[in-house]
Amino acid sequence: MTAYPFENLEVWKRSRKLVSDVYLLLSVFPSFERFGLCDQIRRAVISIPSNIAEGSARISAREQLRFIDYSYGSLMEVYCQFILANDLKYISEVQFSEIKEQVETIGKLINGMRRHQLQRLQK
Repeated sequence: MTAYPFENLEVWKRSRKLVSDVYLLLSVFPSFERFGLCDQIRRAVISIPSNIAEGSARISAREQLRFIDYSYGSLMEVYCQFILANDLKYISEVQFSEIKEQVETIGKLINGMRRHQLQRLQK
């Protein structure tokens, strides 16, 4: 049983899993990246489900859309950072592909939410 509606959203569940997967993956990054790239990735990946949750608590479609857009922006930031991590050989091609697949799925779900809110605004 969930306490809040956002907990039932597939996009929130998947982005929550992404957070866990990313945290595990960051443990293999070089120690000198601990306060650089790793911190930046952590902040961005946590922002994805957090903004989905915060946006769901907003009343207006315009405010909800704003938080959906924040979430999507953070998702793209995480993706970019993992492209860089792959370039730097901090992760394998297989690990990068797994993250990319999750990003694509979550991105589609967020875009679906965005379309829904835009339709609400047009009514």
